[in-house]
Amino acid sequence: MLRVGLTGGIGSGKSAVAARLVERGAVLVDADRVAREVVAPGTDGLAEIVAAFSDAVVDADGALDRAALGAVVFADESARRRLEAITHPRVRARTAELVAAAAPDAIVVNDVPLLVEVGLAPTYHLVVVVQTAVSTRLERLARDRGMGRAEAERRIAAQADDARRRAAADVVLTNDGSLTELHDAVDLLWKQRLVPYEDNLHQRRVVPPLPAELAGADASWPEQYARLAARIQHALGSDALRIDHIGSTAVPGLAAQNVIDVQVAISSLADADGPLADRLANAGFPRVPGQWWDDPRPAGRGRWEKRLHGSADPARPVRLHVRLADSPGWRYALLMRDHLRADPDQRAAYLMFKRDLVDAAPEVGDSGTARNPWFDEEYLRAEQWAAQTGWRP
Repeated sequence: MLRVGLTGGIGSGKSAVAARLVERGAVLVDADRVAREVVAPGTDGLAEIVAAFSDAVVDADGALDRAALGAVVFADESARRRLEAITHPRVRARTAELVAAAAPDAIVVNDVPLLVEVGLAPTYHLVVVVQTAVSTRLERLARDRGMGRAEAERRIAAQADDARRRAAADVVLTNDGSLTELHDAVDLLWKQRLVPYEDNLHQRRVVPPLPAELAGADASWPEQYARLAARIQHALGSDALRIDHIGSTAVPGLAAQNVIDVQVAISSLADADGPLADRLANAGFPRVPGQWWDDPRPAGRGRWEKRLHGSADPARPVRLHVRLADSPGWRYALLMRDHLRADPDQRAAYLMFKRDLVDAAPEVGDSGTARNPWFDEEYLRAEQWAAQTGWRP
């Protein structure tokens, strides 16, 4: 199933986005609702809270008095951690139950107000952030919740700011307009990205390559890579010995085909053919069918074997190269990247070379360069640079 993390600051309209996604067919898991459920009257969660903090945190009806509990824990770090040790495992367990109960091909949306703050972004296939101007949020909190301005400002300041949320976001839905405009944006997201993403994920299908054209250098490519790498690391754990951003999008200022190249170093290619391949596919990176290798540098040394995965996300093409750690192919990918980063003249020459390749063979693009003798020459230049600078991967 496709797992979507939904978040946004207080007053952003996140609940309206969640409701619209449910109307489209999503399964919603509301973190706030789950958090209330696990400490409801009669639960073990509430009993443990009372044992830890006394019955002063329970109201006359036997329910948790959140204001009283807040007064205790927000001013005491150790008390807050004690509370989290009681509630967080229960919230995680209940959330897992709700997700497991969804259909295998469901689109499950987890509405988590503090998704960014607690570092949950890598656990989802996609993170959607609802972003709204602070002035608009203040107006909504006063109108819809009767919240005073000082309290609203305090609540907003206690959460992650917009820049931090954007860094974690694969999709940003701006909600400064009407509800109709917001619904239109959600419907478009559902139709063009979420539904095809889930279908690709279910079928373990890689999105087809983009037209072979060079995009202008995009300053957000490293940030996009960071989100992908965090998901890969979460999926593979310690089996991913190292994850690197490679290829043209890893070289600042270099125009490139809009595909993020990621290199994962592992200890055995045999492992890449078993559980590791399944874990990558389940995380949204299915294996590309066929046999894959890199041509050696210099030529004539035999093939550098690897495994190649792609992306199931229709809006974010990826080439994920799985290579043996410390192998020649693994080293070469890092060497060329770092040499081009360090040498502006070679970077400019490489760009001209790529443009010629795309013009000559648009169906191949800037990825079909392996057999060109230019790369043998660049390999020698890069090795000289490495020897002169003491470069190590």
